[in-house]
Amino acid sequence: MTFRRSGALLALLLAACRVDPSRSPVCGLQMLAGPRLIQEQLSNARALLTAAPRGLSDVLPARVAGRSDTARAVRGVSQDQLALIFEGPYFPTVVNDSSAYGLLVVDDSSDRVVGLLVYESARPPKDYPTIGLVVHDPATVPLYGVRLNWASVSNPRCPLLGAPTS
Repeated sequence: MTFRRSGALLALLLAACRVDPSRSPVCGLQMLAGPRLIQEQLSNARALLTAAPRGLSDVLPARVAGRSDTARAVRGVSQDQLALIFEGPYFPTVVNDSSAYGLLVVDDSSDRVVGLLVYESARPPKDYPTIGLVVHDPATVPLYGVRLNWASVSNPRCPLLGAPTS
């Protein structure tokens, strides 16, 4: 009888070792804290982008802050400016002219564009530099950009913006 219990316990332990690491408590905390830490970079004038970065990929990983669903953003042009078309679920409903915005994230150590985060919160003040638009029919919201140390906010075992796109 104890052999059966030991076997069942061993099977449970082995199954636990195969659990998806992205569902761990550490990853859950990162999904909440990471977007907030990135958003705080908007108050650092040296971290703000004043123009769209060069060499921007045609497809970027994207996410709505506070959600676990990974989406993607496709590069486009609207009214002669950068437009990132958000392709994914749960885009915020734009209730008024200041209820949502996009934030393009650039790793300051490599100058690599990491991806797009969309926030459902009050926008930065009107004098902040926008670098384009985020479009998700029928909504269009401003796009801002920040540079930061990506490794300080994203763990490779549970990437904040999901798996990198090629």
